[in-house]
Formats: sequence, structure tokens, C-alpha cells
Amino acid sequence: MTPADFHFDLPPELIAQQPLPERSASRLLHVAPQFAGLLARDLRFTDLPGLLQPGDLLIANDTRVLPARLFGQKASGGKVELLLERVVGETEALVQLRSSHAPKAGSQLSFGPDVTAEVLGRQDEFFLLRFARPIVPILEQWGHVPLPPYIRRDDGPGDRQRYQTVFARERGSVAAPTAGLHFDEPLLAALSARGVEIRTLTLHVGAGTFAPLRPHQLKTGRLHAERLEVTAELCAAVADCRKRGGRVIAVGTTAMRALEAAGESGELRPLRGETSLFIRPGYVFRIVDAMVTNFHLPESSLLMLVCAFGGTERVLAAYRQAVASRYRFFSYGDAMFLERAPVGAPSGATPLSIAPEGAPTGDS
Repeated sequence: MTPADFHFDLPPELIAQQPLPERSASRLLHVAPQFAGLLARDLRFTDLPGLLQPGDLLIANDTRVLPARLFGQKASGGKVELLLERVVGETEALVQLRSSHAPKAGSQLSFGPDVTAEVLGRQDEFFLLRFARPIVPILEQWGHVPLPPYIRRDDGPGDRQRYQTVFARERGSVAAPTAGLHFDEPLLAALSARGVEIRTLTLHVGAGTFAPLRPHQLKTGRLHAERLEVTAELCAAVADCRKRGGRVIAVGTTAMRALEAAGESGELRPLRGETSLFIRPGYVFRIVDAMVTNFHLPESSLLMLVCAFGGTERVLAAYRQAVASRYRFFSYGDAMFLERAPVGAPSGATPLSIAPEGAPTGDS
């Protein structure tokens, strides 16, 4: 298994550069197992309540994105760009630094009036910095929204609101859990009226989510670590959902990763700490039955996770159909509702057929 096994061709113009005016106005590709083969239905995101059943449990990530990019200079006057990986103390943080020459330990960096930091050293590809005062208020005042590298523009005032999900509560991410960007209050009300329970967990997304897969990650089967919290209350809600016959539905790969990390022992248990879980084909899922997810980069760990859940051939066929149907890709793009194929279902070699947009959804 290599990253090249998870490649697909994507025209650059399909990479969404701006969010839609309304969060829930995006398209939704529904990929579900069918008795007569595999069917992908071309829907709107507002059709999601019709795909869920009363008693289902929807679990989203409530992390809040920090304005995690800072621009500054070295003592020599050379420019430097900082992207936070994670805060490790009130005044210390692991960061990525871009500059003409990598700063050495002991170097002083300036990011604004009275905003200075000392380079303490390196930890793998990251730099450890110590700021002269607490880092989070610095980011809130001087930081820029850390839009992903495939969005070819500077962040604007509107991104501070639109690059947060409606679930955002706990500060700590440097990238949005993008599947949650499609939800708004009217849609949450429609889901509740449908009888769907909505809960949250926390996983703080690190900058490593955009880094290419490295040989040691493929060899060890572990990814960059990310902080998370799955509470006892959420574990109880999952148990209650199982008792009533409902499904557990993850909003995004981050919620999926957190739930499966908390269930690695075979039983879902409260977890507060870090996970380096790498979900790829061959992984046995223990907790999640279906997922809402955006379309992910070729050859990425996130696409590997989705392929592990839905079947590689099946998911890549859906991606090809999404390209042909001109879906919008990546963070500000469209979404997919993916149900796990039952044991013994076709591998996904059967071509996907697309039902026309606006076709009745019924109940899934």
C-alpha cells in the first residue's frame, strides 16, 4: 500500500476558493450500499435529515480554530512566517517556520509591537518557541486565519467567521474540521425535529494534517499526534444509541478519528490526551456506522481513512463521479454522506450511477 494507490485527477478549478453564501447550500453526494449494486445520489446538504433515522446519533467536533498564522522577522531583519502546530504551555508552542534560513536555537523573533519569541530548538519538523507573554491572546490579536495551502488567496475578515463551524467551542485547532462547515442552525433544528440526537467531542487539528505522508508513518502505522477529549457523557450517549437501534454518525474524519481512538480497546471509553491513530484500509471500525465528510486531497491520510471506511474502489469511484459532476473540493467545497458497506458487500468495482440532483431522497 502506497499513497499512489489513493490518487485521483482533480482539475484545479474544482478546488473551492471561497465558501458559499449559505453554509448548508452545498451539494451532498450520498454513497450507500444497494441491493442491486452501488448508487450515488446527487443531493443538496439540506437533504441530510432525510438520510437519517429517528434515534440516530450525530457526533461533531467542537474544536475552535485559532488565528494561527503570524508574520514577523528575525533579528537580522529577514522575514519569517509562523504556523502554529499546537500550544504546549501558556507561553510555549510547537510551530512551523518559513524563512530563507532556518533560525537557530537562541534566536529571537518578532511578530509585532512587544510580541517576541525565542527559538528553543527543534522537534522533528517543528520548532519549539517560547513567547514573552501568553501565546493565545497574541494569536487572537495579531494572527491570521490559517487557510489551507490550496486556497490561493490571503485570508479576509469573513474567514474568521466562515472558517469556524457552528459547533466551535474549544480553542485549539489550526485547521477547521471541515465537514462541520456545512451545518447551520436551521439544519440543526431540522435534524432535532427528525429525532436525531446531536453531541460533540473535541479533537484539535494540527498543521500536520496538511503535510504529505512520510515513509516512517507508513511503516509504523502512526500519524502526527493530535489532542482530543471524548467524555463519559458521550460514551453513555453512544451506548444508549446502540440500545435503541440507532446509528452512530461521525461529522468528519476528525470526529471519526477521535471516536475510534477512544474505542481502540474494543470498547468506547472516555479519553483525554493525544492520539496518533492512523486509519487506513484494513482497519476494523468499532464505533462509527456512517459519516459526513468533505472531499479530501489525493494521496492523503484523510482520503485513506475514508477509503478504509467505505472501500477503496468504491470511494475512489465516487470521487471520480464527483469530479465528472463538477463538485467543489476540499475545505470550502461540497460534502459526501458515506454509509459503511455491510460485510460481504461488493468491493466497489461496480460503476457508480448518479441519480439526478433533486431526486427524492426518501429514508436511508
